[in-house]
Amino acid sequence: MSSTENAPSTDFIREIIEKDLASGKNDGKVITRFPPEPNGYLHLGHAKSICLNFGLAQQYQGRCHLRFDDTNPAKEDPEYVDSIQEDVKWLGFDWNNHLYHASDYFEKLYDYAVQLIQKGKAYVCDLTLEEIRQNRGVPTRPGVESPYRSRSVEENLELFERMRKGEFEEGSKVLRAKIDMASPNLHMRDPVIYRIKKAAHHRTGDKWVVYPMYDFTHCLSDSIEGITHSVCTLEFEVHRPLYDWVLDALDVECHPQQIEFARLKLSYTVMSKRKLLELVHEGLVDGWNDPRMPTISGIRRRGYTPESIREFCKSIGVTKFNGMTDIAVLEHSVRGHLNKTAPRRMAVLKPLKVVFENLPEDYHEELDAVNNPEDPDAGKRKISFSREIYIDQDDFMEDPPKKFHRLTPGKEVRLKYAYIIKCERAIKDEATGEIIEVRCTLDPETRSGMPGADRKVKGVLGWVDAKTAVSAEVRLYDRLFNVPDPAADEKDGVDFKSHLNPDSLSILENSKIEASLAEAAPGETFQFERIGYFTPDSRYSKPGQPVFNRTVSLRDTWAKFQKPGGK
Repeated sequence: MSSTENAPSTDFIREIIEKDLASGKNDGKVITRFPPEPNGYLHLGHAKSICLNFGLAQQYQGRCHLRFDDTNPAKEDPEYVDSIQEDVKWLGFDWNNHLYHASDYFEKLYDYAVQLIQKGKAYVCDLTLEEIRQNRGVPTRPGVESPYRSRSVEENLELFERMRKGEFEEGSKVLRAKIDMASPNLHMRDPVIYRIKKAAHHRTGDKWVVYPMYDFTHCLSDSIEGITHSVCTLEFEVHRPLYDWVLDALDVECHPQQIEFARLKLSYTVMSKRKLLELVHEGLVDGWNDPRMPTISGIRRRGYTPESIREFCKSIGVTKFNGMTDIAVLEHSVRGHLNKTAPRRMAVLKPLKVVFENLPEDYHEELDAVNNPEDPDAGKRKISFSREIYIDQDDFMEDPPKKFHRLTPGKEVRLKYAYIIKCERAIKDEATGEIIEVRCTLDPETRSGMPGADRKVKGVLGWVDAKTAVSAEVRLYDRLFNVPDPAADEKDGVDFKSHLNPDSLSILENSKIEASLAEAAPGETFQFERIGYFTPDSRYSKPGQPVFNRTVSLRDTWAKFQKPGGK
């Protein structure tokens, strides 16, 4: 990916960086980082942060570090580490040699904690976490100082060393920064910076039984790595005074600048790891990479492209104001890229057989079809045509309403890339009355290159050849929730899962697709003409037994369901 790919317009973060560069601050360097905790799969909110942090580094000829905030061994797993690296690379970014882990710095972080104790700015506290929470107070009322706040430096050093040796049980002691229990910012009221956790770490094993807290770890990891601009989401704005206090209180060589921006909130979905984990653990979705999930692995399986995600992140911009982005903006970005790049293919989701009575039973020919009209280099391909084809059931009505421009008795339509055809009659199942076959005639003079090729009719239908078509399972995915903000009424005791859309997945088991799609591989996305964009499912699709996921429809059809009386 080019470092100048669709260079974004300026925003307040870029204005800060450009001012720093102009003044010579940070020796003209721009070093950012993306610091995920490996306790789940990344989602689109992380994609915005990835695109921003790596994008800033590219734009200003700097570098971006990938650093795992792995300080909570009870919730972290190498599976998540691997998935995060895969997601970042899929989005088109590379950290080169700058892959780090907070666990790389455990010894340094411990030494920094000792330094705080020696400076009289940290103490070991025996209160439980619940007691600490209760004593913290509220912004309008000072908190209550811990009875252990006045311990001597020597006693604190001894107790902290014994904590490290594992002499105390979990929850019996913590290390707290000594700041200000009357601060209007609750994060400054003697926050916990170390706790005892007797759990094996996936990188350090059983070496440690004390682990640093996020606010202590994050700023110091930034400092150790020489980060210049520590870009994070807006909920960390109230943490910034603590970020600065820790770095000012210690002897560090680098004091990065924390800058906050509004996180992504997308309609008809949730962006909370906790909520996504609930969906996975309760079996309400097909794992972390379910194509309905907003995880990067989920949208990849659905057929979204990294280019479209980067364009989406660029289009929504960077601000300091929280708001909700309509999921239609994301889908528009996906359509925009796929329209230019996705090969066109023919498919019929709900097949209805059509027989041409004026063709012999052994009739067969090959017709030319355009691979992508948006790409002049895409060329053409051959598609098979014979006496029997399939059209979609929705493209035929025996007694149609006005302005139905598809197939109906006595009416003509054009088959895309083929002929004008006329419906003669429908054949029904005698027992059910269901239409099982349509008998037609075709005008042989209306194929491309023939004298009647330019004859106009209103309807154009997609189709596949019955002799060569391949059967496929097609999964039609829709929005996971049926309200824009599923968590909006949680404060009233309403479970966000009660808003799950029961129609978010429909499975069609006997669709018919063009023969060339039989061996399509996951990662390839196609436009099924007149239907939408589809990709082979990475979990279920096999060569010769294709399963296709709908990536996105050709246009936003959700609005019709929001009208009064709609579904």
